[in-house]
Amino acid sequence: MVDQFISLVNPEREIQPFVVNLTGINSNMLRNAPKFYEIAKRVVEITEGSILVAHNAKFDYRILRTEFSRLGFEFERETLCTVQLSKDLIPDLPSYSLGKLVRSLGIPVTDRHRASGDALATVKLFKLLIDKDTNKNIIQNSIRKEPKLQLEPKLVDLIAKTPSITGVYYIHNAEGTILYIGKSKNIKKRINQHFTGTDTKSKKIQLQVADVTYEATGSELVALLKESEEIKRVKPKFNRSLRRSLFTSALHSFVDDKGYINLSIEKADGRRKAITTFSNRQSAKAFMFKVVEDFNLCQKLTGLYKTKSSCFNYDIKSCNGACIGEEDPELYNHRVNELIKKYSYNNQNMVIIDRGRDIDERSAILIENGIFQGLGFFNLNYQVNNLAILKTIITPMQNNKDSQHIIQSYLRRNKKLKIVNLDTPEENN
Repeated sequence: MVDQFISLVNPEREIQPFVVNLTGINSNMLRNAPKFYEIAKRVVEITEGSILVAHNAKFDYRILRTEFSRLGFEFERETLCTVQLSKDLIPDLPSYSLGKLVRSLGIPVTDRHRASGDALATVKLFKLLIDKDTNKNIIQNSIRKEPKLQLEPKLVDLIAKTPSITGVYYIHNAEGTILYIGKSKNIKKRINQHFTGTDTKSKKIQLQVADVTYEATGSELVALLKESEEIKRVKPKFNRSLRRSLFTSALHSFVDDKGYINLSIEKADGRRKAITTFSNRQSAKAFMFKVVEDFNLCQKLTGLYKTKSSCFNYDIKSCNGACIGEEDPELYNHRVNELIKKYSYNNQNMVIIDRGRDIDERSAILIENGIFQGLGFFNLNYQVNNLAILKTIITPMQNNKDSQHIIQSYLRRNKKLKIVNLDTPEENN
């Protein structure tokens, strides 16, 4: 049976500029495209009982498995990689990238870097390779399937008792000592990964684990905050890497000699108060490109375009000229301050409302004067709108650089969170 399925997929996030340049696909093209969960069933149906053939199959298979894993589904297929096959059957070529390989073999390709064009080119390449493999030995030996590990009964039982919920989990040894603390949107799935992992840490956990306990949170934000605080408090032996700071880059501001507020991404050192923080410099730069567009800022004054004259955006008429002193500093600084207000909760009094542990419950993260106070759960709206009652249901937690980073990063990623401003009765989404 021959079938075909072609679809764009909405990744539910902004497309990085280099991907747009490579593929020609931008966020506007994907706005009305189906999300992955909407096409997942079709992907399962069309690949059922088949071998997944791809150029660099390991990469494509990992992407598919990751997306299905987020849906709580175990996607397993046999795979065959045309990169490896090509190296075996057509050795000594200067390059085995798909574009250069098919050109060197005279295989026509259209819509390069689009799924349909690359897939069709891979089909033609695969047919050529099958013809070259006259004994079919290499094809047979090239099929890969991830082996299912035979788990010890103890590990199988521990996986069986953990639920597929969002929360924080604790891995204990026979003495009850906590070996590892983690968070997951699917605890059962994550525990399964620990117990089937082949890296050094996973193997040590598998040997020493005696029990797994967990705490439901409903909200991923609550889970992140609890995980961070618990790791700092307990210091489990297998959480060494997470004891360090969660972020490496920070957004700072300063006023230049012309009165314009400049923004800069710098290495986070904890000595200066940051507007917001980032896990790495790459995510910081991606954020800056987005806010320059969203708030109509100058590339030069945000450190994205090094120049002594006008920035690139001014040349294409999308910067108002702050870079060369054409725009009034007061007008420009107003937009910068709007950005700072949106992405920093300094001096703010607010409650972040997210999912709860049950369908009729919500979680509440309390910020007072820009300081994270703690979190709790509630069922009735008046519990949140009345500060005195709210404080009685809040469990106090440590305010530190990591908790600030977790909250700010989560707010950046989750645009539809409900935020109750305690200074005004208004609610923001």
